[in-house]
Amino acid sequence: MSIASADDSPMTRVHPVRPEPGPTPRMFDLNPTEDQQLIRDMVAKFGAEQLRERAAAADETCTAPDEVVAKAAGLGLTQLAVPEDLGGLNTTRSAVTGVLITEALAKADMGLAVACLASSAVSTALVLWGDRAAQEGYLPAFVAENVPAAALGIAEPDALFDPFELRTTARRTATGFILDGVKAMVPRAAWADLFVVAADLEGHGPALFVVEADRPGVSVEGTPAMGVRAAGMGRLAIAQVEVPRRALLGEGNPSSYAECVRLSRLGWCALAVGAAQAVLDYVIPYVNDRVAFGEPISHRQGVAFKVADMAVELEGMRLATYRAAARYDSGESYAREVALARRLCVDKGMQIGSDGVQLLGGHGFVKEYPVERWYRDLRAVGVMEGAVLV
Repeated sequence: MSIASADDSPMTRVHPVRPEPGPTPRMFDLNPTEDQQLIRDMVAKFGAEQLRERAAAADETCTAPDEVVAKAAGLGLTQLAVPEDLGGLNTTRSAVTGVLITEALAKADMGLAVACLASSAVSTALVLWGDRAAQEGYLPAFVAENVPAAALGIAEPDALFDPFELRTTARRTATGFILDGVKAMVPRAAWADLFVVAADLEGHGPALFVVEADRPGVSVEGTPAMGVRAAGMGRLAIAQVEVPRRALLGEGNPSSYAECVRLSRLGWCALAVGAAQAVLDYVIPYVNDRVAFGEPISHRQGVAFKVADMAVELEGMRLATYRAAARYDSGESYAREVALARRLCVDKGMQIGSDGVQLLGGHGFVKEYPVERWYRDLRAVGVMEGAVLV
């Protein structure tokens, strides 16, 4: 389905539609609500039935099957962030719900989870920071039957990339902006009709811009990486691309861009939790069933203690991620909590993946067993920016 350009929407002074914040809890409660539990169970079932069996092939081809992405969109993933007034399913804003969905998908496969969530990152960005013209121009496609491919691009091809020190630039013109630069590790880049990209606005700082894929100067090339290969990562080149004034999201407010970075990092924490859970769930029966020297290897303290450490660290990752999301939902400061969750998920998630490979011995080194893929995927958490939002 083609996306109606926001350029065609008449300018209006009507305020954009924003989701209402959820109720502020009186205590820190990690139990999901009934609706959240239903959504998580539905997504987990979808992941187990649709993603897990296709994960190895998608990793090999660096492509998410179109039918899988379409079925994921059919679950309403792009509509959950969109308020009912704009045709979506959202009544209240909830990052916790986004974390639960992301974790459930990543437990099936992180690469396919990123592919399935790529478009919802753009719809979420438009809801949170788009003006009314952008919302009316773009969001109807995301709540329609055929959801377009879209992607959030923040990362750049720099070894020590800092999302607040961007090389992609945006220069003001009489009618809008001219963008120039390169974004890296953009999910489903070759299929996307719409991008939200980060660029340094001259004299202002980092900001988010909507860029349509058919604009002159936009080009994409595939860049298969070590992990998250099923997401179909690509490099997005933006060479002197002209966009209108309304392409700027959040009015260029630095706090809006910082919020985008934090919510994206929170999404990657949720991905790490899901993938690490998959590793633990696979390792436990393996070490109980694998017999060496006449007994299961789980009877050896070196093995049993390592599995226990994996479980302990995973719970820490999950609690830190949930706490950061809950603080965001309640309107409290959450920057510190996101930073702590990210550090924990980067370090311990990678360690869990490595320990999973180690516990399988030689089996952990071959592609016949999925822990090899999960280890590669978990390494992405420390280098990725953008791509997903919760």
